Amino acid sequence: MYIVMNRLEIEADQAEAFEQRFSANMTSTLAGVPGLVRSALLRPNRDEDPYVAVMEFDSEASFQGWLQSDAFRAAHGHGPRGGGDGGGGDGGGTGGPPSVSSYEIVTEVTGAG
Repeated sequence: MYIVMNRLEIEADQAEAFEQRFSANMTSTLAGVPGLVRSALLRPNRDEDPYVAVMEFDSEASFQGWLQSDAFRAAHGHGPRGGGDGGGGDGGGTGGPPSVSSYEIVTEVTGAG
């Protein structure tokens, strides 16, 4: 599993509009991306914390493939749908560019289900 986290600094007065734009963009550009296991936008519980967009891929190769895809270009405003901030673009209403980190899972425990 390969995980990418994008921290987005959003001004409080723009949070609601940001959530709507980002969520709509995620929904329209990420469906069917090969190797994408899950994508989520996390709202901070404290005003001083950033939003976090998390994407889980089955491998780094799948993530790299997404970076070269039409879906990536559309999510970041470089494609036919021109989303601008859905998959980790500038976020709109941010205090600067997003901060992106990537991780591989070392240990994972899931609940009984």
